[in-house]
Amino acid sequence: MEWHVTDAQSLAIIDREIGDHIFSPAEYEIVRRVIYATADFEYKSLIRFSDVALQSGAAALAARTTIVVDVPMVQVGITATIQNTFANPIYCSMDALTRPQKEKTRAAWGIETLARRYPEGIFVIGQAQTALMALVDLIEAEEIKPALVIGTPSGFVDVEAAKQRLADSLVPHIRIEGRKGSAVVAAAILNGLVELAWQAYGQERNGIM
Repeated sequence: MEWHVTDAQSLAIIDREIGDHIFSPAEYEIVRRVIYATADFEYKSLIRFSDVALQSGAAALAARTTIVVDVPMVQVGITATIQNTFANPIYCSMDALTRPQKEKTRAAWGIETLARRYPEGIFVIGQAQTALMALVDLIEAEEIKPALVIGTPSGFVDVEAAKQRLADSLVPHIRIEGRKGSAVVAAAILNGLVELAWQAYGQERNGIM
């Protein structure tokens, strides 16, 4: 992200209002990105990082692992950052060709289709809780083993249970606890992780190119 004066001022305000925290420097960079994107400081207490989530995600990005997202809003939010760095392929569940179904939503069927195609991909579920549930079903069945799952959908029906199932899995993940979340939050997390990974791996890649 190209920072401007107003961005720096906003980040300074965030730093001042957050004060002391227990996040690692890399985790904090992502937390402040989420707060910057939403102006909601509650996310400081809602964001959760599993063990090795950042390391696994960064390594997968550097390896140009395929990214699968649930809705176009997430895809639009991350495409520029990805194109300017690792250039990972990005696929959206809503664009996946699936046969008409009544049992699941289009997003859920799309995620299921793409997950089977890219079982070790990076999955960014920002809006469709049905997509997160479908993804967790495949993880629990050991049909897929994602490099990273970002789960931030909001909702009132079953979304907290889906997030808890993600938390109980052994898959590296970043999630938002409770009912809150959005595609904007998911994009902010992924973009923050991409820039952290680019700092770690980008110079090496540029040296090779």
